[in-house]
Amino acid sequence: MSLPLEGLAAVVTGAGRGLGRAEALELGRLGAAVVVNDYGQPGRDGSGAASAGPAEEVAAEIRAAGGRARAHVGDVADHQQARELVELAVAEYGRLDILVNNAGILRDRMVFSMAEGEWDAVIRVHLKGHFNTVRFAAAHWRDRAKAVGGPVYGRIVNTSSEAFLAGSAGQPNYAAAKGGIVGLTTSTALALAKYGVTANVICPRARTRMTADVFASRAVPVGGLDPLSPEHVAPLVGYLASPAAGRVNGQLLVVHGGMVAVVERPRVGAQFDSSRGVFTYEELDAVLSPFYAGRGEGEMFAAAEVLRLRRGR
Repeated sequence: MSLPLEGLAAVVTGAGRGLGRAEALELGRLGAAVVVNDYGQPGRDGSGAASAGPAEEVAAEIRAAGGRARAHVGDVADHQQARELVELAVAEYGRLDILVNNAGILRDRMVFSMAEGEWDAVIRVHLKGHFNTVRFAAAHWRDRAKAVGGPVYGRIVNTSSEAFLAGSAGQPNYAAAKGGIVGLTTSTALALAKYGVTANVICPRARTRMTADVFASRAVPVGGLDPLSPEHVAPLVGYLASPAAGRVNGQLLVVHGGMVAVVERPRVGAQFDSSRGVFTYEELDAVLSPFYAGRGEGEMFAAAEVLRLRRGR
């Protein structure tokens, strides 16, 4: 029996450790040939190959299990290095079918204390890093579709966060970047659908090196799989990358601890029309103030209830 991703080629960014590592291993287990990317500077030959380090260790683990994998050391937030990453996959495997964007950093601080560099660094790695790889993968699929005269196979899985959905007071840079990734994903989903490509976004909750401080208060259970283990997230990425998910496009899913939740798009809660065609301050006060007076205290666009999601409830 063939594996669901057999014959397909994938790129996973930030895959040297944590979530990216688990995702790369899962794609390899499901049959994909994987380019394992992790942060660093490319080799002097410009190939992006890594002779050692986390990316090569993950690639070696995939190969040891009978799969195909190649390491790439590079900064996906650098436009040229992201181009080289996509080109490496095409050169190595003859094609690119799956792009999983996971690379990221944290620079947490309250908005009134955040330095410009802390803002810029997080936006650069998360949002620009996602854009860079999507941009070159999308061009590859568009060219392939034109060459064959019809749709091709393409899957994008981007990584957002509950910090965007629920609001995170100490992470204005991270929440903004992750919200931007959702916008990038839905725009990409619409733009590439005619070429046969899907783009979806996940909001995972996992205990990794990046989130060690965030989940420090959550004890690791004795025996059994940690509910915050990246292994809870990787199977969803494998599914979204597969032919079975061909009708899943432009979706946002929360995943952790044996649970997957499909988040619906925002819906209009109320509409008010001006009696004269143009609102005045007085008329807005007359319609909006009573409306918000009747809302629950603290109720806002942020959906804090997603933080209470657990398996079985």
